[in-house]
Amino acid sequence: MAAVAASVGALALGGATSPSTLAGVKAGMWELEGLPGTHGPARACLADIQLLTRYEHRNSKGCNGKPVSDSGSSTVVEYSCGTAGFGRTKIEAITPRNLKINTQGISDQLPFNYTLNAHRVGDCGK
Repeated sequence: MAAVAASVGALALGGATSPSTLAGVKAGMWELEGLPGTHGPARACLADIQLLTRYEHRNSKGCNGKPVSDSGSSTVVEYSCGTAGFGRTKIEAITPRNLKINTQGISDQLPFNYTLNAHRVGDCGK
C-alpha cells in the first residue's frame, strides 16, 4: 500500500459549521481507493476530516469553500484555492466509516475528475 501524507490545513466554509454529512465522521487513518496514479489503496492520516471535501487540493493554502447542498447523507461543496485551482466535491456517507467522494475541477491548470472510496481504518499512529 502506498502512504499518502495529508496536511493539517482546514477548508474555510465561510463561517459555516461542518456539513451534516461529516457530523459523525471522525479524523484518523483513512484508506483511500481510486486515487489517480495509484495501483491500490493508499492510507492518509487526516487530522481534519474536512480535507476530504477538497482532497485534490489538500496541501493548498488559502482555500475557501461552501456547501451548496447538504442533505444529511450527502453533501456537495464548491471551493476555490486561488491560483492552485478550484473544485466541486460530492461526499456520500454510506456509514461514518465509509464514504464515497466524487470530485472534479482544476488543479495546477489541469482538469481532474475522480471518485474515491474512503474507509476509516483506525487512529493515526504517533
